[in-house]
Amino acid sequence: MKRAFFSMVAFMTLFAIAGMAEEKPNEVNFQGTGFFTKDTTGRNFEQKSTQSGGLLIGYRYHLNSWFSLETNYGFARNTQKYLVSSTSSRIQSDVHQATIDAAFNLPFAIGRVSPYAIGGAGALVFSPTNNKNGSVSGASRDARGTLLYGVGVKYPVMRNISLVAEYRGLVYKNADFGLKNLYHNSWTHTAQPSAGFTYRF
Repeated sequence: MKRAFFSMVAFMTLFAIAGMAEEKPNEVNFQGTGFFTKDTTGRNFEQKSTQSGGLLIGYRYHLNSWFSLETNYGFARNTQKYLVSSTSSRIQSDVHQATIDAAFNLPFAIGRVSPYAIGGAGALVFSPTNNKNGSVSGASRDARGTLLYGVGVKYPVMRNISLVAEYRGLVYKNADFGLKNLYHNSWTHTAQPSAGFTYRF
């Protein structure tokens, strides 16, 4: 995972050096998101996550009309549920997301709607809230490397402002909060649909 992350950083840096920025290359985005994680099974127990909402803010630098570099921060809160036979454990956590990606504007548009695709990597940090109804003794902050892919569309509403709708997929290993009895070395997937607006300057 670390090798893939640093390879992506090197790849985007090379493009940044080689690229020529177009007029108004800077863009910021503000989005509300969903955070929907796939259930998984391993080591004789099932791990589920509550579905929740969150936010996503980011900065995109346009190197030219079709290629951009982007970094984002996201926040959500959910509860991991670990089910073993008739017993269960719950850990509520704040989920902090930090990613970098390359964005590619697709070479066609539907009216004023412009589609794009993204691919990158980053990290998710699960930080226990110590909620008395959703806490396990000894649970600690857990950072997970993640791969990122997604697609989106933009619709301009003013000269520098566009509406945006996006789907982001995050692939990573399940959080276990440093607890050996909750470790099962399985991968999961979080779907993160979002909508908001961008401002370009």
